[in-house]
Amino acid sequence: TPPPGMPKAGYSSNATDGKGFRTRLRARVLHLRRGHASVAIVQCDLLGGSAVLSHLVARHLAGRTDIALAGLMIGATHTHAGPGQFLGTDFYNRFASNRPGFDPGWTQFLAQRIADAVIEAVDTRVPAAMAVGSAPVWGFTRNRSLDPHVRNPEVDDKRLDPQRKWINVDPEAHVVRVDAVDGGSDGNGGMVGRPLAAMVVFGVHGTGISMRAPEYNADLWGYVVGEMADRIESASGHRAVVGAIEGTHADIAPAIRPGRAGHLEARRVGQGIGAAAAGLWEQLGGRLSADVDLAAGFCDVDLDAGGDAIDAIVLPRRPAVGAALVAGAHENVTPVLHRLPPFRPGMPKPWRTGHPQGPKWVLGSRWLQPALLPLRGFPRVLPIQVVRLGSATLVGLPFEVTVGAGRRIAAEVSAAMTPAGQAPDDEAPDSGAGDVIVSSVANDYAGYVVTPEEYQRQHYEGGHTLYGPLTQPFVAAHAARLAAAVVAAGGHNVQWVAPRRQFDLRVRRYLPPSIRVPVVAVGRTFDAAAVFTDPDDDHDAVWSQDWFDAEPGALNWHEPLVIVEVAHDGEPNVWRQATTADHRTADDQGWALEVVHVGEVTDAAAAVDPGTHRYRVRWHTPLLAAGVRHRFVLLANAGRPRVDGPMFC
Repeated sequence: TPPPGMPKAGYSSNATDGKGFRTRLRARVLHLRRGHASVAIVQCDLLGGSAVLSHLVARHLAGRTDIALAGLMIGATHTHAGPGQFLGTDFYNRFASNRPGFDPGWTQFLAQRIADAVIEAVDTRVPAAMAVGSAPVWGFTRNRSLDPHVRNPEVDDKRLDPQRKWINVDPEAHVVRVDAVDGGSDGNGGMVGRPLAAMVVFGVHGTGISMRAPEYNADLWGYVVGEMADRIESASGHRAVVGAIEGTHADIAPAIRPGRAGHLEARRVGQGIGAAAAGLWEQLGGRLSADVDLAAGFCDVDLDAGGDAIDAIVLPRRPAVGAALVAGAHENVTPVLHRLPPFRPGMPKPWRTGHPQGPKWVLGSRWLQPALLPLRGFPRVLPIQVVRLGSATLVGLPFEVTVGAGRRIAAEVSAAMTPAGQAPDDEAPDSGAGDVIVSSVANDYAGYVVTPEEYQRQHYEGGHTLYGPLTQPFVAAHAARLAAAVVAAGGHNVQWVAPRRQFDLRVRRYLPPSIRVPVVAVGRTFDAAAVFTDPDDDHDAVWSQDWFDAEPGALNWHEPLVIVEVAHDGEPNVWRQATTADHRTADDQGWALEVVHVGEVTDAAAAVDPGTHRYRVRWHTPLLAAGVRHRFVLLANAGRPRVDGPMFC
């Protein structure tokens, strides 16, 4: 979680700079080692992975761990409310966020935090057992692009009935459970241990919260992992490291009520998914095993070095941005423009479609767009990764993958990993890939992948498929080839990468430089009394209070800042950690406390030191009860002292 002031990525020019946080942005690490394989799956609350970030983290890990680039997967929840400016291409650093540029300070900060977490996971490893499983989760997602989806021949019902959007999704939640073990048995063939880590892979866009929300947040994913972690702790008595990464989500939106985007709806959807994932986690307890296959493969598909063709599938030399992209996705359309041809979804080009981009209306024309968007600014190296996790195979791709495209890619990978003469869905222990899990936006960000049939309709997803109608077959062929190589390698890493990656990016700095040299010259104090706001249909009940402090860069926003304490009338001088109405700790580590930067104090009447800034803390879902008093507490942070606030009821 960075200081306020970073551009947010996901909503392009419709986004805003972050002004604080509502739910923390985290990197969670699952480290596994067996035989020759050492794997770290990093689950980040970010828009996606980044090739720059992957190589920086790998550099930090070299010499400290045995994790090679092939074994390092940086996945993401694809929240649209986290900072951008760390991606590996100028195109997405420019257009994914509300402001352009690559911020090297922010990227290095991310790399160091992630690397530290990986090293900690490696250094604290213990004997463990693992299980992987999946189960359908219905009712929390919908297909936002039903028209293109039903064009796939695999879809039997071609009706565009709005009710079909609820079932034309990928409902599978995949859960990886890892427990520490002590060698004992539960008497039923299972292993005795304690929860260490859990990871959920599920396909849904991180767009449950309005693009107008001013704060950084993990969107619905913060509630998914929070609910899952709480339920695991309640069931086992141990707090596990719980994280999430995207599945095939490109055409899947959260099933929020129309016009109600916000934390209440994101929480409802996220907690529902998290509860279902926790239920699956519990079922996996009887399937834990230490005898699992573990292997990893990684390849860079270099489009400028002959990698643009495979199995007679050739991508166009020039990527192209389609007009449908500018109209926006169905749940967040660009006003007016989304109604006008050629931007309007479902209006493919009717003539001269024989060129490599097919029926795409190339924004600005095929002649003008290259002049405005140089080739070097686009993704030109596509990382593809395959990780064997026991009975499952995780395929990490840098694209946002639709449900239909994901199913075809998974089928090709499964076939490539299955021994000759054996059906891909056989249940035998050596049946190859087992459950193939396709994960979007891993290790970099390169736009979308749709099926050729979906591409023909030119909705947002097709307009954002940069490399034309054959992108999905192309990606599937590369993933299948890598998967087959992983099987053939017998547990050794497969790593087809250039010995050195170079990046030439347009730099613009947003991270406050004073994050490295904290300023402590101004005072720290609360301002006036706390204020209570009643709940309504779209907002929680809230206690809020302002305080004065140093500039945002002088605080460590990735460390705890504020908590709420409670004292009972019978013990008026005994203060304890408060809880919320839903029985969670009232601190800024979950979703109870929101912290925002209001701005520098310029009013001379405020009687504060020059350079003082105003902040606001909001306590959502407070526990209201008779006979108690509460107070906000500013925790010691970056050399700033602890400050107890005035009491309120």
